[in-house]
Amino acid sequence: MTDATNAEPGMQQRTADSGEAHGRTRTGSSLVDLSTLVDAEIDELPAAEPTRVGSRRALAYLGVCLVLIGLNLRSVFSSLSAVLPEVTSQAGLPGWSVVVLTTVPVTLLGVFAPVAPVLARRFGAERVLLGAMALLTAGLLLRPVDTGAAAAGSGHLPALLVGTAACGAAIALCNVLLPGLVKRDFPHRLGLMGGLYTTAICASAALGAGFTYPVYTATGEWTKALWVWALPAAVVLLLFLPVALRQGTVRHQAVRDGINVWRSPVAWQVTIFMVLQAMMSFSGFAWLAPILRERGVDGATAGLIVAVCIVLQMLGSLFAPALAARFRDQRAINTVVALMTGGGFVLSILGPLNLIWVWAGLLGLGQGSLTAAALTLIMLRTRDGHTAAHLSGMMQGVGYGVGSTGTLMVGQLHQATGSFVPAGILFMVVGLLAAVFGYWSGRNRFVE
Repeated sequence: MTDATNAEPGMQQRTADSGEAHGRTRTGSSLVDLSTLVDAEIDELPAAEPTRVGSRRALAYLGVCLVLIGLNLRSVFSSLSAVLPEVTSQAGLPGWSVVVLTTVPVTLLGVFAPVAPVLARRFGAERVLLGAMALLTAGLLLRPVDTGAAAAGSGHLPALLVGTAACGAAIALCNVLLPGLVKRDFPHRLGLMGGLYTTAICASAALGAGFTYPVYTATGEWTKALWVWALPAAVVLLLFLPVALRQGTVRHQAVRDGINVWRSPVAWQVTIFMVLQAMMSFSGFAWLAPILRERGVDGATAGLIVAVCIVLQMLGSLFAPALAARFRDQRAINTVVALMTGGGFVLSILGPLNLIWVWAGLLGLGQGSLTAAALTLIMLRTRDGHTAAHLSGMMQGVGYGVGSTGTLMVGQLHQATGSFVPAGILFMVVGLLAAVFGYWSGRNRFVE
């Protein structure tokens, strides 16, 4: 069995080196940032090999599978948000469970992030991705199940909790391992694959926000509106199955040297910046649609507004890293996009409703730029790939784990007051703090 990624190794290596040296490359007319493609397996010994494929056609098939996996990584969050009022009322959910359902999957992104490289060393990244897609499919199938008959009248709540947790754990594994596979298997097409991969993730959230409520309207059942998202996950699972099973298993050891990022003030500044952006990012996925609906926007329009907001996030994520890399430091752009995001949230809650499209647009452009700016700092604040991988692990573990308190606080504030107005004050504070830590982490310093 030959490996198509080993064809013309000299040319591929030169192309990869050129792409990494510039930090970005062109895909059509758009600049696609590649600095977020951190290889989680970079500390393995022996080094992880490219995925085994038999031809260029098989390599293209692998690329399609990786992009389709990305297309399933955010619909979990936005689909539940789109029909949250219907799920809450029709399933008779207690207030605390709504808070848990919007918080747990984000928390698990941080909890399971350090587990992904460990599993990859034992089973291989491809097989771990396969297992993650199987877990994601199972979680999506389980979420709407009525367990009343089997669990003493408990209704939908147990399945919702377990299914949502399974989805969060699966997405965490994919979040960590997918970028490394894209970077490792497509060194000669990093611009194309990087653009398709990042766009697919954003599109996943937009699709979940835009189509879940129309499915509910057509079927009259929120369970079917959530079940529909298990179908694309199951299709990708079947498509990726032969690729993953073809790979051999090689035991790897972790290299235990290099810079200790946990002792670096710069690393902590960047990580806290990541925490604050995650608080706003996942609160948007979980709560923007309910916020709009409480303000009187109908379900279909609210879903469309959230979907457009996410599409604008895609635009921000494409251009912000390229802009940030042009400057000596990133203090100005970090501060501006943090204030845009916080301001967009506050105005979506407290601003005039007739300008809601403007506020959502401000939020979308700000949030996409903010997330991309935070992730770009992984490369801009480190001198080598090993340190970048360690900083990435720290940012994901702490960033998502602590960042999930954003969705938790919004839910608790709403449950305690019956209004999202206190959440507007919360986002004002978080946005200002993000601007402060964005300014600090944007200084031209390195993790040492």
